[in-house]
Amino acid sequence: MKTMNLDLSPEQYHEPQQLRQAVAKAAGVAEGALGPLRVTRRTLDCRRRQVVYHLTVEIGADPAREPLASPLLPPSPLPPDSPRVIIVGAGPAGLFAALRCLELGMKPVIVERGKPVEQRKYDIARLSREQVVNPDSNWCFGEGGAGTYSDGKLYTRSTKRGDVGTVLRWFVAHGADPDIMLDAHAHIGTDRLSGIIANMRHTIEDHGGEYHFNTRVEDLIVSDGRVRGVITRQASRIEGTAVILATGHSARDIYTLFHRHGWLLEAKPFALGVRVEHPQQLINEIQYHGKGYSKYLPPAAYSLTTQVGTHGVFSFCMCPGGVIVPAATAAGQQVVNGMSNSRRNSPHANSGIAVTVGPDDVEGDDVFALLRFQKAVEERMFHAGGDAINAPAQRLVDFLQRRPSSRLNPTGYMGQVVDAPLHELLPPFIVGSLIQGFKDFDRKMRGFITEDATLLAVESRTSSPVRIPRDKETLQHPQLQGLYPCGEGAGYAGGIVSSALDGIRCAEAISLRR
Repeated sequence: MKTMNLDLSPEQYHEPQQLRQAVAKAAGVAEGALGPLRVTRRTLDCRRRQVVYHLTVEIGADPAREPLASPLLPPSPLPPDSPRVIIVGAGPAGLFAALRCLELGMKPVIVERGKPVEQRKYDIARLSREQVVNPDSNWCFGEGGAGTYSDGKLYTRSTKRGDVGTVLRWFVAHGADPDIMLDAHAHIGTDRLSGIIANMRHTIEDHGGEYHFNTRVEDLIVSDGRVRGVITRQASRIEGTAVILATGHSARDIYTLFHRHGWLLEAKPFALGVRVEHPQQLINEIQYHGKGYSKYLPPAAYSLTTQVGTHGVFSFCMCPGGVIVPAATAAGQQVVNGMSNSRRNSPHANSGIAVTVGPDDVEGDDVFALLRFQKAVEERMFHAGGDAINAPAQRLVDFLQRRPSSRLNPTGYMGQVVDAPLHELLPPFIVGSLIQGFKDFDRKMRGFITEDATLLAVESRTSSPVRIPRDKETLQHPQLQGLYPCGEGAGYAGGIVSSALDGIRCAEAISLRR
C-alpha cells in the first residue's frame, strides 16, 4: 500500500473515473495497474483562482478493510459496585466524559437540567413560534447541549488536547456520515445530530450509565473539602466519587452558586457582536471566483479575522446554507445563533462577527463585570425588539453609514425581525470595531459589503465570560477536591470537538486518582 498527496479539481475528485485517472498519472502507473484506492483526507482550497481539493490517497488499500476502528466499550454493563462519576450536563463535554468513563470501568451518572433530545425540540419550536422561553429546555439547554443545534461543526485547533479522531469515530459509530473522518472542516448537520445524540444515550445506558433528565443541580455536596455529589432542585442527593461540571457557557446559575459559597471564580475575556447574513449565492461567487454554482462544489464557507486597535474581530460559527435562531435562555433576553442542516440548502449564509471584550472594556473589576456587560447588551436588544424575542436588524450598508435602514432584506431568521439602529444600540467600541472589521473583510472578500447583507443582534454567547479555575495537572478545582470543571461552561473549550476532548481528559484524570 502506498500513500500519496495530490491536488485535483472538484470535478476530478467527484467523478470516480477521473479520480482514478488522475491518481494513476500522479503515481506514474497505468490505470489498470493501479488497484483499489481510498481517499483518507480532503481539504477544499478556495484561496487560488483555481479551486482545488488537497487529497491524501491510499493506493492498494484493501477495499474490504474497515477504514474505521470502532470505539471499544465493555461487552456487558458495568458491575454494580463500579465507581460512580456524576456528570452535570449532557452536552459534548458531558457525553464524551461519560463514554470515556465507561471505557475506564466507571459508571457515569448524567444529571441534565433539560429534556431528552426527542422532547427538547417541542420547546425549541414553541420558542420560535410563541416566543416562550423554557429556561431549562431551549437552543442551549437540554440533551446534546448547544452543539446539537449549531450545525455540528467538527473543526478545532485544540489538537494538543487529545485525539480528534477518537471523537470523530464515536460520532460515526452512532450514525454520522463516515466522510467526517476525511474533511478538514467536517460537519454533521443539526437534522442528523439529534438522532446521533439519542444513540449515544442508548449506548451509555446499555453499558451501565444512568441519566437524570429535568434535573437542575442547585448545590454541591461537600465534606472535608471534597465534593461527594450534587443536590438537585428536587432536593434529592446524587452521590459519587467525583463530579464533572460540564454545564455549558450559558448556565449562569452555576456561577452564582460558586459566588454564594465563596468558591474561586475568574473573569474571562469573551467576544460579542452580530450575525451577518448574505445570500448564499453571493458567498459562492466570491469564494469560488465567479462560479456561483457547481454540482461539484458545496455551499461556500469563509473564515475571517482582523485586528482593530486592541480588539480582535473575527467570524464565528459560520453556517453555509443556514438559518439564524433565537438562542435566549431566559425571559428578557435577545440572543441569536446560527445553524444549518446536513444538506446546507438554505438560500442564506450567516456567520457570527464578534469583537473581543476584555476587562478594560467594561465597568467594574469584579469577577462578574464581563457577565454583567453581556447581560446588559442582551436585555437592551430585547427591549429594542419590542420587549419580545424579535431580532433587531439593520442592513450592513446602513450600519456602516450609521443610519437607520429604510427597508430590511429577506432573512432566514426563525422568528420576527424588527428594524433597529444597531449602530446606536451596541456599545460604541463594538460598533467602531465592527465597522472597521467589515471594511477589512471586504478587502479580503470583495463583495462582502453589499446592500443584500443584513446584521441581526446580538451574538453574545460565543463563550463564557466567567472561568471556573482548575489545577493544570489534576484538573480539579483548587478548593474542591473531586470537582472537575469541564468544557465551555468552565472556560476550557470552544466548540463540540474541543469540549468532547476536555470531557475525555477529565474522565481520565478521575481514573488516575481512583
